[in-house]
Amino acid sequence: MRKIIEGIASHLESQHDIVVATILEKSGSAPREAGTKMLIHRDMSIEGTIGGGLLEAMAMKLASTVFETKKYLIEDFELSNADATQAGMVCGGEVRVLLEYVDALDIQNIDIYHKAHELQEVGEDFVMITKVSSKTNIILGKDKWICTPTDIYGIENKEIGVITQSLRENFNRLKFHIFTGKERYIVEPCSCIDRLYIVGAGHVSQQIAALTKELGIYTVVIDDREEFSNKERFPSADEVHVIASYEGLFHEVKISKNSYIVIVTRGHSFDKVVLAQALRGHTKYIGMIGSKSKKNHLYNELLSEGFMQKDLDEVHCPIGVPINAQTPEEIAISIVAELIKVKRS
Repeated sequence: MRKIIEGIASHLESQHDIVVATILEKSGSAPREAGTKMLIHRDMSIEGTIGGGLLEAMAMKLASTVFETKKYLIEDFELSNADATQAGMVCGGEVRVLLEYVDALDIQNIDIYHKAHELQEVGEDFVMITKVSSKTNIILGKDKWICTPTDIYGIENKEIGVITQSLRENFNRLKFHIFTGKERYIVEPCSCIDRLYIVGAGHVSQQIAALTKELGIYTVVIDDREEFSNKERFPSADEVHVIASYEGLFHEVKISKNSYIVIVTRGHSFDKVVLAQALRGHTKYIGMIGSKSKKNHLYNELLSEGFMQKDLDEVHCPIGVPINAQTPEEIAISIVAELIKVKRS
């Protein structure tokens, strides 16, 4: 979602209109989930994917009509088992797709996507709300809103006020869905969990950073040793920090609550110091490398210092999906697989 919003904002700034294909519903073995997006340009080039050659070819064919009429289309695509085999899927399924025209001359469109991109850059979670009116079959910038836990951007009205109030009651657990009131509204959570802080700059950290770069996850590496924490060793990392001491980690590096933290320092004592700060920071995900005996030892120490068991239960330790990993490369794969699992669930 991060790259899609960044792409839309960039194209609108360049005054290039686009069609956005969004999966609204799926059943069977369709490969992508509701909320998955793909950008279609006038030359029929694409960014992103909604799940395969055949489905995308059908969507692109309809996109030419959307460019011409500037009206959205909602189409149901049924992939037979034979179709699915051609697309590289095991068996078929049904997918409902919205093809939305996004006008680059609509100032409110530009404003709303600029705000969405701005929120992503500062790592703030938000929800994009889009009104889908069956009366006009047109979606304009005034039909979009951004809701954060404290603010709303867009032209407010009574129904939007009710919707945003209900969203805030369960803000951190929202999923893509369609809200039906007087009108239909697409509700798309845009969680900025794609910001990962790797604390410790050893061999495993190098492999994690290489993988997360490929996944488009904004990756920050932190260590107290300059000879380890540098761009030469971490060329793919978005940020590399050398701190004076792990004791002051959260003072030296601004880590927001919606971040992921992977603790892979060079020793138990450093892990404990970082874990204690991460627990106080209430970040979205905390994972710590180590054995079960190490976990029990550190947890007992933290409990004696006043931490609660319910907080410790939220920590992923031993970190990673259990695949009997041994090498730094294998351990990194298991850790990144867990990050994906947590994100998707």
